[in-house]
Amino acid sequence: MKKRVLCLLGDGFEEMEAVTPIDLLRRAGVEVVIASLQGEILVGRCGIRMATDAALADLDTSGFDLLLIPGGPGVGFMRSDGRAAILAGDFAAAGKPVAAICAAPLVLLDAGLLAGRRFTAYHSVRGELGGGLDERVVVDGDLITSRGAGTAMDFALVLVARLAGQAMADQVALEIMA
Repeated sequence: MKKRVLCLLGDGFEEMEAVTPIDLLRRAGVEVVIASLQGEILVGRCGIRMATDAALADLDTSGFDLLLIPGGPGVGFMRSDGRAAILAGDFAAAGKPVAAICAAPLVLLDAGLLAGRRFTAYHSVRGELGGGLDERVVVDGDLITSRGAGTAMDFALVLVARLAGQAMADQVALEIMA
């Protein structure tokens, strides 16, 4: 059965942190559904517009295998909205991986998922998170975190390996000359 990823976006998302994992996961045969918190067309932090597949409110999220939360200034809205943290908690409670990059681990903090866990995040949010490692990608069980736009490729390949196996991650990396 095909693996499914729910990618949660709001205006102000970091484009590289969204597009790179979506692209590599799709190359690996993983279905990625881009869910919006704010409308059908979202605008990233650099002004790139992205069409979404569905509004979060219209989705049954139980059929997804992994939750992907890109970072960027839009994380502030996600936190004030609250649905992202609830969803992250639901995925974690169901034993499903939750992946967050850049500032998005703040959503995981709100969900209560970081206590006693290894993680990384963008340097400017580590104080609020109470720490974090200076690694490009950190995997702690079903929690996958990464530092930022510059680590998006590494992050994406870890997600591919998690859902489609290391051989597929190696194949995708070879095909894109990573």
